Amino acid sequence: MKSNLQTILIVDDEQPIRELISYNLEKESFQCLSAENGTSALLLARSEKPNLIILDLMLPDMSGLDICRILKNDKETMNIPIIMATAKTEDTDIIKGLELGADDYVTKPFSPKVLIARVKSVLRRTTTENVIESTSIVRLHNLSINPEKFEVIVDGQQMSFSATEFSLLLFLVQNPGRVFTRQNIINAIKGSSYPVTERSIDVQILSIRKKLGAECDIIETVRGVGYRVIEE
Repeated sequence: MKSNLQTILIVDDEQPIRELISYNLEKESFQCLSAENGTSALLLARSEKPNLIILDLMLPDMSGLDICRILKNDKETMNIPIIMATAKTEDTDIIKGLELGADDYVTKPFSPKVLIARVKSVLRRTTTENVIESTSIVRLHNLSINPEKFEVIVDGQQMSFSATEFSLLLFLVQNPGRVFTRQNIINAIKGSSYPVTERSIDVQILSIRKKLGAECDIIETVRGVGYRVIEE
């Protein structure tokens, strides 16, 4: 009989870190899988389809960024949320990970309580019952967003968005014409106490625009203020 517990895949080449994370997550009633390298991580991600992956960027056989890119480009795994756990604190590393589709990040050393809070936050954002107030389909311009199916149709073609990108796009489309600051957007999709830089919102908007293709102009930058979706 398959367990009803949510499964977290922990990818880190240091056994003490894997054990520490597993111990704390299991206390919170999560089920944990572990991988010490990228090859094992990819195999487990594809075979077990975990609910979330905690991914270290520094691995012996391949970069965590490469793993993120592979998983996010695979239809079987693209919707699995990823939290990057890394000792790298430079903005370029964090931004690159977010651009590849990672949903969040923590920097080492991190508090297990902080990591668990991030895990729960990301999982909430990937379930319609806590992320989205209405399950009715939202239509604007040539976009159709189905919150219940986590589906975005652009000009008749289904597009893939990370959980954060999906929440951000849905939020703006549900409020056409209204201008939101970056902090407004952070508060709306992640909560007012969430520690994230406003620069990360710019990165997410850039990624969304790329995926929208010819429809990218519906998201307008209001210089010195923030962003809005243009009304029809």
